[in-house]
Amino acid sequence: MDFQFFSFLLISTSFFILSTSTTAAVAAGNDTAVLSLFRSQTDLHGTLLSNWTTATNASTACSAHWFGINCTNNRVTAVSLPFHNLRGPIDALSSLDQLRLLDLRGNRLNGTLTPITQCVNLKLIYLSGNDFSGEIPPEFSTLHRLLRLDLSNNNLRGPIPTQLSNLSRLLTIHLQNNELSGTIPKFLSSFAHLKELNLSNNELYGELPKTLISRYGSNSFSGNEGLCGNPPFPKCSFTGEQPPSETVPSSPSSLPSSLTATIEDPSHKHHKKLGNGAIVAIVVANSVLLLVIASFTLAYYCGKHSKDTNSMAASEIGKRSSYSSEKRVYANNGGGDSDGTNATDKSKLVFFDRKKQFELEDLLRASAEMLGKGSLGTVYKAVLDDGCTVAVKRLKDANPCARKEFEQYMDVIGKLRHANVVRFRAYYYAKEEKLLVYDYMPNGSLHSLLHENRGPGRIPLDWTTRLGLILGAARGLERIHQEYASSRIPHGNVKSSNVLLDKNGTACISDFGLSLLLNPAHAVARLGGYKAPEQAEIKRLSQKADVYSFGVLLLEVLTGRAPSEHHHSPSRRRMDDEVVVDDLPKWVQSVVRDEWTAEVFDQELLRYKNIEEELVSTLHVAMACVVPLPEKRPTMAQVVKMIEEIRVEQSPLGEDYDESRNSLSPSLATTEDAF
Repeated sequence: MDFQFFSFLLISTSFFILSTSTTAAVAAGNDTAVLSLFRSQTDLHGTLLSNWTTATNASTACSAHWFGINCTNNRVTAVSLPFHNLRGPIDALSSLDQLRLLDLRGNRLNGTLTPITQCVNLKLIYLSGNDFSGEIPPEFSTLHRLLRLDLSNNNLRGPIPTQLSNLSRLLTIHLQNNELSGTIPKFLSSFAHLKELNLSNNELYGELPKTLISRYGSNSFSGNEGLCGNPPFPKCSFTGEQPPSETVPSSPSSLPSSLTATIEDPSHKHHKKLGNGAIVAIVVANSVLLLVIASFTLAYYCGKHSKDTNSMAASEIGKRSSYSSEKRVYANNGGGDSDGTNATDKSKLVFFDRKKQFELEDLLRASAEMLGKGSLGTVYKAVLDDGCTVAVKRLKDANPCARKEFEQYMDVIGKLRHANVVRFRAYYYAKEEKLLVYDYMPNGSLHSLLHENRGPGRIPLDWTTRLGLILGAARGLERIHQEYASSRIPHGNVKSSNVLLDKNGTACISDFGLSLLLNPAHAVARLGGYKAPEQAEIKRLSQKADVYSFGVLLLEVLTGRAPSEHHHSPSRRRMDDEVVVDDLPKWVQSVVRDEWTAEVFDQELLRYKNIEEELVSTLHVAMACVVPLPEKRPTMAQVVKMIEEIRVEQSPLGEDYDESRNSLSPSLATTEDAF
């Protein structure tokens, strides 16, 4: 009997072990199938994840060591594929029930976030810089192990779900640069372990608790026009948790400050009698209105006696800066111009979105410094009273085109939104003055990184960072060409000084659309970009000429030599520690023809090992762009794909810029010791 029981126990144990191992093998196979489906939906050409070869019966994604995949006990626990240009939904990943880390930053993934709420073991979610839309799913509350959540720079709408209060272990929440609305949930004040919170640049409204400002700083909530409370935010003019939806316009900043005190509490709308405070406010408002009318009347009659006073009612952008008279910004409020500009129009900036709007007067009061002069005007850095920093371009020509035409061009370029194109935020039009307002790029230009401070003590620009900046600029130019494919609007001024770096070190194309303001016959001569050979005869801008200019930009990055704006013989000269080549493509061709290819590349790059193949591949892309015949050049979409296929490993010497050097290389996703 004992022997029979022992035999039964042994057989049962064997079946259990066999069943467990079989289940694990099946689960591992399921993970592989899930990843294969994800690849088929997001890597349409099969080139971005070429390491993900079809698994056999004897191998899985774990045993085959697929790129970006980490496993534990033959189960997928991490998917890390940032900046791989993946496009499509992430629905397939919902079956990865052992997933701990999901890092898909900087791709072009879309759809909703609901599928990943089924990955109940997630600890780290990094999905910033994609095209996800819809609302933040309340089902995120089931991810009880979640430590870090980054959904910034997407197109998410709706309120922040109150169900997130269940995620008490959260250390960081980044939801900035979306279109989230509603009030800020109270539970955020009670998160004991939360170290970082960023809700800036959304459409949130209501009272902002003082505890959140003191704990996370006001910058974490800036760019939400409807927020009020303690400084630097405006004082709340309502008593409820949200402003009255029927009496407050969609843009709170458009409401006159003298009238905000008269807004009723929605919970007391049935009261018919006005309180003493409301009566006083109305009297004050009427007095201010009369004073404004009297001021305009006085200005009108004074204007008839002094034409100079009428046309020169001016303020400087930087009253706290030492500006010469040519940096003066006019704010004419007297009479109408012949081009249709009236006094009301002249006092307003025209914005393209609701985020971070301000008045012309705020710009006039801002402290400013000149950043540089270009062929189309002078650029200033303006710091507003609330700390917001913008770049302001003052157009060189007083009247490049008529008002209606100018506004049409501004609408064309103002609608473009892309992570690698400098955001055009607003413009100001008057007969005497044209101002363009952009996001400020704090990390300078690619030109300065390549050429400034050459010599001893210079921090070299490593290959990993260079190629990342090239790819960002290429994506921005590709988007411009795609957005305006039917009208064939080019950039027209592609050069390294127009590739700017934002606060995260992302490359952004600047100055797009300004060529529209010029006569086509004069645009080629006026703009300082790298010119294609055919432009000497045709004298027209084109998208094919943009591709040529980008090829010259690639050669500049590879060689470390600055191209001249003029084409002469392929010679070299040195100007202020900057090696200038009169015709960079011809110089490179001559060096390669003589079989001295190694002489082409920047000496700073030769210190790195195992990148020769990548350098040569990039050189091939550049030479394809600068072929003399326009029809033989690739499109920017093809250029982007070729660059993406160039494999880039981490810099061999580990000399990527750290945070003290402005963090120019993309930082890796944060990991936890527990994970």
